[in-house]
Amino acid sequence: MKDVMYYKGYYGSVHFDADELIFHGKIEFIRALVSYEATDAKGLKNAFEEAVTDYLETCQAEGIEPETPFKGSLNIRLGQELHRKIAVAAQQKHVSINKFISETLNKAVNED
Repeated sequence: MKDVMYYKGYYGSVHFDADELIFHGKIEFIRALVSYEATDAKGLKNAFEEAVTDYLETCQAEGIEPETPFKGSLNIRLGQELHRKIAVAAQQKHVSINKFISETLNKAVNED
């Protein structure tokens, strides 16, 4: 997958700011805002992994259950793996999960 990193069950986005000459991203598919940045691609990967580790350690220290991406349900019941695939595909197409599912199902039911 391009523009996406994976570590300990979490996905991170990859973006480049040409004005500031930095790579940056955030942990995707959770409500908490956990961001990271670096000056090169290898540094960004390390910063992402450190951000995930720090998020998990902070949750543990505060006695909070960490959010997990892909809980496995929307308005319909889905398996965790299918939910993950839908979320990643939607993110790569820059649309919401709902829009992706709607468009995909619309294509499926309208095929002749």
